[in-house]
Amino acid sequence: MKKQSKIRILLRMIKLVKPLTGYMLLAIMFGTVGFLAAQFIPIMGGKGILSGLGIGKELEWYKILLILLGLALTRAVFRLSEQRMNHYIAFTLLAIIRDKVFKALRRLCPAKLEGRDKGDMISLITSDVELLEVFYAHTISPICIAIITETIMCLFIGSYHPILGVVAFFAFVTIGIMLPIIISKRSGDLGDNLRAGSGELSAHMLESIRGVDETLQYNAGSKRLEEINKKTTALSEKQSILSKLTGTNIALANTFILLFDVIMLLISGYLYIRGIVGFDGFIIPMIALMSSFGPVTALSALGTTLQSTIASGARVLAVIDEKPETEDIAGEENVEFTGANVRGVSFSYPATNSKVLNDVSLNIARGSIIGIVGKSGCGKSTLLKLLMRFWKVEEGAMEISDTNVEKINTDNLRDMESYMTQETRLFKDTIANNIRIAKLDASDEEVIEACKKASIHDFIMTLPNGYDTPVGELGDTLSGGERQRIGLARAFLHNAPFMLLDEPTSNLDSLNEAVILKSLYEYSEDKTIVLVSHRQSTVRVADKTLSMSSGSMV
Repeated sequence: MKKQSKIRILLRMIKLVKPLTGYMLLAIMFGTVGFLAAQFIPIMGGKGILSGLGIGKELEWYKILLILLGLALTRAVFRLSEQRMNHYIAFTLLAIIRDKVFKALRRLCPAKLEGRDKGDMISLITSDVELLEVFYAHTISPICIAIITETIMCLFIGSYHPILGVVAFFAFVTIGIMLPIIISKRSGDLGDNLRAGSGELSAHMLESIRGVDETLQYNAGSKRLEEINKKTTALSEKQSILSKLTGTNIALANTFILLFDVIMLLISGYLYIRGIVGFDGFIIPMIALMSSFGPVTALSALGTTLQSTIASGARVLAVIDEKPETEDIAGEENVEFTGANVRGVSFSYPATNSKVLNDVSLNIARGSIIGIVGKSGCGKSTLLKLLMRFWKVEEGAMEISDTNVEKINTDNLRDMESYMTQETRLFKDTIANNIRIAKLDASDEEVIEACKKASIHDFIMTLPNGYDTPVGELGDTLSGGERQRIGLARAFLHNAPFMLLDEPTSNLDSLNEAVILKSLYEYSEDKTIVLVSHRQSTVRVADKTLSMSSGSMV
């Protein structure tokens, strides 16, 4: 995907605020009033002192106290309101963004997610999305607030003399605009590299946790630890550079604040000495400038704080924008399953140049059991994925009921097909709920019947809690064969007329394999089955057995 500029990423992130525009305007209003109240507290104090000295407009002391108290209360109430509003906007938008990300992952799955680092995906879904809170809670409204408040302060200071207003203008522009731009350019792609490194470290840690048994078994812990330390050190170095830039940014901001305070002192002093302004024109602009750097100081930090946020936004938007390999189809007339045909299909994965399937043709009659055998990597599993329409064929056509799968509603296609993969994925839930994923409204009796067909019921009943027994994370409390039979139970429960079984007995011993094959044969009266395996024994129940080699039928 083409890399987007930082400005474009920011504009797209701002566009997401559209549904909450009203709340954002309220946050800006609250923040503006709150900052103005804070800035005018020292100004009113200065006016009170001048009034006590008989300089300028005379003000009664109790009125000044009431005004100061009112300004303080206004500052507290409106600052709190602004913060609550900004965080409401931020966390609401994070929920919306997470929804968009999960919908995107649903569209991209499974083709575009094959081979992607799971740890990197977890980092994107969690920490990258979470970092966007900084942008929505502490960036958009503060920028607008700074523009409005500092414009008002420039006009207020300029009311004493135009040149003083110009000095204030250059002070605010330098600290709030020029400084963040300079620091941002100095940081370059550091934010992108930092987020990418964080994703790589998360992926490596997840891989290390999952493979801890093998690491201990082969005494590879020191090597694994060395790799983790290397990635951690590289990430720390990037973070250190960003922290140094942040420190430099703060130092420069404070230096410019002091510099412009001195410039304001010298110019207003010169104007006073020349009699162009009164003593209040010398003191009040000084106080006003010193008290009004708050909004632009917050902006000055954006040169570094936004780097990681923009990088996270780019990663999130890249997932949302990514085009799926196959779009869901809707609006076509539903079809009933009457058989399937593979007509001259050729296919290769995007990451490879060699063809996985080469001019494959196959007729799958309704009610038949077709066995396909061949060595690993010959294209058997890919053939089933194309029948499921996870990928698009390059040449030829996949047909269900004499209809190209590209013309069949996705929901209709999924209803007609039960697909069992080589590796059964289990969720951290009960056995019953893991099986019921194939049919969410299935009754307990239906679940039990499916398990009996998969020859797993008797085992489940030996467990302390039966079907309510948790399977652990990724099903780690079950053996490979038990997980595989649960996957087969799902296929039976789905009760589709067309069953695609990819190595359904690869983790079973000969006895259990025979039981499963017997069950498949007995319950295949109204089913059409494509049975893929690298073992001849698995396909002995097939009506017809075909062999594959190097992507072709032989």
